Formats: sequence, structure tokens, C-alpha cells
Amino acid sequence: MKRTSALYAFFVILLCAAFLFYKYILQVYPGIITPELMSEFHLDGVGLGNLAANYFYAYLITQIFAGILLDKYSTRILSTIAIMAAGLGALIFSKTYNIHMAELGRLLMGFGTAFATVCYLKNTAVWCRPERFAFVSGLLATAAMLGAIFGQTPLSILVQHVTWRVAIWYVGLVGLLLGILFLIVVRDHNPKNNALAEVKYGLAWHDIKAVLKNKQNWLLTFYSGLIFTPVAVFGGLWGNPFLVAVHHLSTDDAATAISGAFFGLAVGAPLLGLLSDHLKQRKKIMMLGTLLAAVAISIVVFMNDLSLVTLTILLFIFGFGIGAFMLCFAIGKETNSIAVAATVVSMINLGDPIFGSFTEPLIGKILDLGWHGQLINGVRAYSALDYHIALSLLPLYLISAALFLSAVKETR
Repeated sequence: MKRTSALYAFFVILLCAAFLFYKYILQVYPGIITPELMSEFHLDGVGLGNLAANYFYAYLITQIFAGILLDKYSTRILSTIAIMAAGLGALIFSKTYNIHMAELGRLLMGFGTAFATVCYLKNTAVWCRPERFAFVSGLLATAAMLGAIFGQTPLSILVQHVTWRVAIWYVGLVGLLLGILFLIVVRDHNPKNNALAEVKYGLAWHDIKAVLKNKQNWLLTFYSGLIFTPVAVFGGLWGNPFLVAVHHLSTDDAATAISGAFFGLAVGAPLLGLLSDHLKQRKKIMMLGTLLAAVAISIVVFMNDLSLVTLTILLFIFGFGIGAFMLCFAIGKETNSIAVAATVVSMINLGDPIFGSFTEPLIGKILDLGWHGQLINGVRAYSALDYHIALSLLPLYLISAALFLSAVKETR
């Protein structure tokens, strides 16, 4: 019976991981088709940034309520609706020639995937032993970044063979199938988790107030947003055109280099989680990872004409360091009641869409301000200096993240 229970828990976490995998495909795919989107929808840098950022606008608003809803109502039903909404958004995006319908598609993707991280960590709290939480929650980033990797080179190859519209149509169909599987397999209750059974569906207003009054939660929210936004922005939109323009890579090579960042995060998050559990140290490991990421991305942004191998290694180090951000959720779990597990995760996870929602169009605006009128195949071309100035935000965010982290209390 114990073996059966463990096997079922594995499948639940696997499905939640698949949701995260799917989320990051949807988040990053605009980065591999920026010329096509700019040409087909007649967009400048700001317009492209806003189209991509519609994902973050919906994600941000939904994330405010996602944790509260998952603590109060059925995780299984809400997550199924969310997955299928994201898939529907991809189907709409793949078929429309109207910019407003394309924005609607991105909004639906953002709405649906806002439940992915909270769903994973909520089910981890329900189905996994507490002493494994930091490691299993670190695997969240592994699943997510594997999705981001797939959204780079493999999806780029698929786009070349079947066009971007057909590729995104297939992605939408996968979302609908995943939603059906989630509905069939996942249960809300773990009979062995008595602590959670006592508080399930019992979330009250005073619980929410306790979360909001906890200073640690706010510091972790800002830290999480500032450390993760650089990899989301670089990998999801601006990294590919930057590497093509400044380091003179092909589109496929640029996607390969960016995959290095996602692979680094996929490896770094669980390994740093294991190290943190072993040393019983969270904050020092997070600080080391943050500063390591800042150094690596600074070299990538401010130096020109680096080789593909050098860029891939640097971006791997960048992603590996950012993997330390997953320890935010371990600290959040250790400083709050399990009754508000999803609410705390949702709050901490708000940092990403808050910063991501304005950073992508802000970088586009900075690029447009420096643009000298050059067009390549009808698409705006930016200089190396333009990219150096605009992407200097990325190391600045990481330094700011380190400052917020310095005020966080170690939980040990």
C-alpha cells in the first residue's frame, strides 16, 4: 500500500511538472519568432514587447488570486480549467491575423499558466514528505526549464519545417490533452497528510492577513521577481535577437545558447536545493547564486562577438546561479502555516509577472529610442550599443535582488 501511494504521488507530481513544462513553452516561444511577429503584425520594439507582455499582464492579475483559490477550492478542477484555457490561447494565437486576437491569445495563456507553479508546490506540500520539499520544489525549475529549452531549439526546428502557426497549433492541442489527463488522474486529498486535511478548504481572511503582514514574504516576493525576470526576459523575448545582432549567431545557434541558461537553471535549482537541505543554509546559497548569475550575464551583455561555446557556458552559469531562487519557496513554507501554502507560493511568485510585465516593453522602448532608422526585411535593426544600454537592466536587477535578499532572515 505504501509503495502504491508513493507511485501515485510520483504521477501527480509528474503531471504538475508537465504543466510547468507547458507553461514555459508558452512563455518563451515568441523569442524564436520575433522577426515573423514584427513583420506579420507590423510591430516596432515596443509593440512586440507589449504583445509578448500580455502574457505577464494576465499572469500577474491571476497570480494574485491563484493561491487563495487553490487553498480554498479544488486544486484538481481549477488546474484543469487553467491548463485548457492556456491551450485555447495557443490555438487562438496560431490562427489569428488580428493583433487584438493575438493579444487575447497571450492573455489566455498568461491566465492559465498562472496556476502552474502554485499547483506544483501545493501538490508537493500535499503529497511529499516535508524533509524532501526543498529538493522536490527544486525539480519544479527542472521541469519548467526543460519546457523553456524545448521552446527554443526544438520548437525553432519545428517552426522551420511546418511554419510557426502550425507549430503553435500543435502546442495548443497538447494543452487540451494535458488538461484531460489532469482531470482524470489528480485527487485533492492525501489521507496520510493529516495536518493538511484539517485545514483543507478552511482558508479565512485572518490567514490571508497573516501572510500579508509577514515581512519575509514581501522581501522574498521582490527578490524572486528581480532574480527571475532577467532569465525570463532574456530567454523569452530579447535574448535571441540580441545574440544574432551583437554576437553574430544564427537564429538556431542563438536558441541553442539560450537553452544553456534554461539547462543551467534546470540543473542548479535541485542541486542547490539538495545542498541547502544538507547544509541547513538557505540565504548564503541564494546570495552566492545571485551574484554568480550577475557576473555571467554582465559578460554576455557587455562583450561583443563571443563564440557559441563561450556564450553557452556563460549562460549556463547564469541559469545555474538563478536556480537559487527556488529556495524562496522553501523559506516561505518554513515561515508560514501549511494552511496557506498555496497563498504564500502565489504571493512570492507574483514578483516574476510584476517585473516581467513592464520589463519586456521597457527594453523595447529603450531600443526604439536608440534606433537610427535601419530596417532589415522590413524589421527594425538595433545596434550593439542599443542592446548594451537596454539589457544593462538585467545585471542591475540581479544586484537589486541581492540587496533585498540581504534583509531576509535565515530559517536554517
